[in-house]
Amino acid sequence: MNRLSLLHLLLWILPFQSFSQSSRTPAFTIVPLGVKGGLDESNLSAYMVAPAGQENYVCLDAGTLYSGIRKAVDHQTFNGPVGTILRRNIKGYLISHPHLDHVAGMIMDSPDDTTKIIYGMPYTLKVLEEKYFTWAAWANFGDAGEKPLLKKYHYAPLETGVSLQLEGTTMEVQAYPLSHGEPYLSTAFLVHSGDACLLYLGDTGADTIEHAGRLQQLWQVAGPLIKKGQLHGIFIETSFTDQQPDKLLFGHLTPKLLMNELQRLAQIATPAALRDFPIIITHRKPSGEQEAVIRRQLEEGNSLHVKLIFPDQGVRLDL
Repeated sequence: MNRLSLLHLLLWILPFQSFSQSSRTPAFTIVPLGVKGGLDESNLSAYMVAPAGQENYVCLDAGTLYSGIRKAVDHQTFNGPVGTILRRNIKGYLISHPHLDHVAGMIMDSPDDTTKIIYGMPYTLKVLEEKYFTWAAWANFGDAGEKPLLKKYHYAPLETGVSLQLEGTTMEVQAYPLSHGEPYLSTAFLVHSGDACLLYLGDTGADTIEHAGRLQQLWQVAGPLIKKGQLHGIFIETSFTDQQPDKLLFGHLTPKLLMNELQRLAQIATPAALRDFPIIITHRKPSGEQEAVIRRQLEEGNSLHVKLIFPDQGVRLDL
């Protein structure tokens, strides 16, 4: 083959090459306010997300707010008083499910917060309305439920797969149900900024354990977005080590179960598209040496060569 023919062949092949994750311009700024799945009440699931270059965030879950913002100030991710950042920069909350390690910060900080919207599936909002924001448990800062209504927070119910504008931001969200120890449910949020998007999963069990097929349904949505280069990362939990018995998972993942799910995602997105794709590991349970074991098992089982990210509280991520 002469040089001219080789050049023509390369020019024909290049447009079909897999999208390079490393060459992509970041579309989102993420500030982890809490990354653990228990034990440390000052570091529970909560992630502020905004389009790159903007300062209007929504919070993906809200297990820890004030302590996480203070850590972010310490890391110079934010400048200014912690309370001001809570009130000014967080425009709303996307709550995946109503377990305390995902909502405690929002509940505790509500007296000092500003008027905001709480977005969630009806099964999540019902618990907030009937169990937490009541006068017997705390105070009703919501706009529904037990009277009198303080109406600081407005409940905005989400429908599966239906886009909704996130007020005060330029982002939209779509919600998808997850199995969290059937029959209990959690939620995945697909957050859009223009053509770019992020996928955040609340607590979830594996399809092989839960037998509801909800992760496979989610992968059918996410896979094409990965192939197109529009999905910038997936936030997904790994709560326990591979030594945890299936009957004691309580709707959570282990490294092996996560990697099995990513293999199913790869069947849709292709393995080549998943190479170096950011997978952000959330909800690590910090019991003894468990976190270190989870990390080692994930790295050893990473046959797809995804980019494993273990976020630190208060340290900014650009995706």
